[in-house]
Amino acid sequence: MDIEGLDVEREIGRVGRVLGEVEKKRGLLIPILHRIQEDYGYLPGEALERLSKKLGLPLAEIYSVASFYHQFHFKPRGKKIVRVCMGTACHVRGASKVLETLEDRFRIDVGETTEDLSMTLETVGCVGCCGLAPVVTVNDEVLGEVSPKKIEGLIEMIEQEE
Repeated sequence: MDIEGLDVEREIGRVGRVLGEVEKKRGLLIPILHRIQEDYGYLPGEALERLSKKLGLPLAEIYSVASFYHQFHFKPRGKKIVRVCMGTACHVRGASKVLETLEDRFRIDVGETTEDLSMTLETVGCVGCCGLAPVVTVNDEVLGEVSPKKIEGLIEMIEQEE
């Protein structure tokens, strides 16, 4: 096909006719899921049920899409998302002890959120700051060289209200 002779507007019109209403609605799904999570902090079941009715898509399909992507969450999350890097450098330099200390202090396991929704604890494979190992992030803030001496300051930072 000669690209120079391509009538772009005509081709877009053909694609538009080929895509049915269901495909167009599916195309909106991910941006709408992001918006719902932005508004609520997670994807509440009631909101997904309303979305299913509004878009005319099966609820199972919406859950299937949302559960495929790691950034979508179905349970409320904490105001502060604390991630402990468990990459090789961090692991070797004591990340497991940092994680254990945080689990004990806040009485939650990895993947859980405190009852007051102040914090969610997670692990990550690598933050990309290996020279600062062990590394912990609190929301978007990177904290490096989290030693036993620094852990108390980290805990105080997590406990502070914003």
